[in-house]
Amino acid sequence: MAQHAYMIGTGIGNLSAGLYLIRDGGWHGDQITMYGLETHGANDGAPTSDFETEYGNSKLTNHHGFLAKGGRMLNEETYENLWDIGRFVPSLDQPGKSITEEILDFDHAHPTHDVARLMDKVNGIHNKGDENDYRHMQFDNRDRYLLTKLVMLPESKEQQLNDVGIDEYFASSPHFFTTNFWHMWQTTFAFKRQSSAMELRRYMNRMILEFSRINTLAGVTRTAYNQYESIILPMRQFLQDQGVTFINNRKVTQLTFKDTPLRDDIIVTGFDYEEIDGDHQAGHVDVNETDFVFDTNGSVTDSSSIGDMDTPVKENPEYAPSAQLWKQATDHFYNLGHPDKFFNDRGQSEWLSYTVTNDNHYLLNQITRITQQQPGNALNTWIDSNGLMSIVVHHQPHFHAQKENETTFWGYVMYPRRKGDYVDKTFMEMTGREILIELIGHLNEVDEGQDKIGDHLEEIMSITENVVPVFMPYASALFNRRAVGDRPKVVPDHSHNLAFISQFAELPFDMVFTEQYSIRCAQVAVYKFLGIPDSQLTRMHHYEKDPKVMAKALHTMLR
Repeated sequence: MAQHAYMIGTGIGNLSAGLYLIRDGGWHGDQITMYGLETHGANDGAPTSDFETEYGNSKLTNHHGFLAKGGRMLNEETYENLWDIGRFVPSLDQPGKSITEEILDFDHAHPTHDVARLMDKVNGIHNKGDENDYRHMQFDNRDRYLLTKLVMLPESKEQQLNDVGIDEYFASSPHFFTTNFWHMWQTTFAFKRQSSAMELRRYMNRMILEFSRINTLAGVTRTAYNQYESIILPMRQFLQDQGVTFINNRKVTQLTFKDTPLRDDIIVTGFDYEEIDGDHQAGHVDVNETDFVFDTNGSVTDSSSIGDMDTPVKENPEYAPSAQLWKQATDHFYNLGHPDKFFNDRGQSEWLSYTVTNDNHYLLNQITRITQQQPGNALNTWIDSNGLMSIVVHHQPHFHAQKENETTFWGYVMYPRRKGDYVDKTFMEMTGREILIELIGHLNEVDEGQDKIGDHLEEIMSITENVVPVFMPYASALFNRRAVGDRPKVVPDHSHNLAFISQFAELPFDMVFTEQYSIRCAQVAVYKFLGIPDSQLTRMHHYEKDPKVMAKALHTMLR
């Protein structure tokens, strides 16, 4: 009997595991079955109506327009696994090209150059060439010392940062949190002050190449359309063409394990599931000891809830379903980490995003005028906004289904339980309409034109098809304070057929919240199970060892 692989979750990690099995393992697609709780996820992007029937969501009053829960920024130099596996996947839009070729060609033709990265009420856009200009990191010597000490800490001594937050690490230098660097860093990567200093250290090492250009985001690589349509759909289509079976709307609720004499050999023998539509029928799948199980042990978009133009979000209190399965496995084995560190403290991890769809170009053109840059360049943050509000204006169209006259953009609020500056409600309580009022208030504050955007609020509301807020309780959970051992190894010790593929599995050196991390997990797991030596893993760059890169970083730190 041929071996079989069972993928629990259909995010980019497990899709990549299927691709590696086929490309490097010589497997046939009919040996692979993928179980998805829903078809979207962290790499989402679709008409709003597509989300209404997905797990945890309900019918909206207004389902017009588009929805992107988040936006993932790619990087050409450090996303080695994405570009590697992407060369195996044909583009759906450009026959004869791979998705890697399509993405990099688009990015090279539309390079990112942000000229309005930071803004506030007093100084407007921080590009005036003065001491507030975002080209200056604004470190003092204490900041430099602590940051350098963090970057230079060897990975072998990471345990020194066990459960240490960034706020605790920089407690002797509160000035650090007033710098342009911190304002840009936290909103580019979605860190909070209480996030893990251990993870900040990893980011600073892995992304040191970007340190000298963080102010313009010149290192950001973008897809032609949203990542669901540019990456996920081509992967799914290619796997289906290879014969892979996709089963949607199925929630895996429990893994069953073989009872071995010492009870430390991890051998999955089956799993229980529940259909989440229809009559919620339950079932069981038997797994042979020679089969493989790849589990997505945590997702940043789990338990999210959506609203619309006139409906606020309603918080979903459910413990992350993907992490619940991981937690069940830890009841059997002691070496599988601690899911509660990531999924039992929403204060560390929650934020709220919103997607705006307009039926003409007026608002987009006004944002372009105010920020002085074309769509596709911008990540704009109001550093003095109470909820820490940002917007990202993509190259248009961002969705295949966008009509010629439609425009759309995405934004987020890092502290959704705080009140707005212009709407006397918390962002959790705001409707999409009120979030747009809040945004226009901030745009108006930095509008240097005679005819200000705030004078056209009624017109803007009349052209707005929808504003869809999304509350994500675990959006930054992967940055929660953690200790060595809180994340399980991709293939845990003594595991014969279970691997964890997600942002919550442990890889050396690499950084979470990236497509690179999930795909790297997939390659590590597949190669481990197939007996392919680690020397054959996709080579990763170590720019932190490049003297030229480090010299540039030092120059930036002193600027």
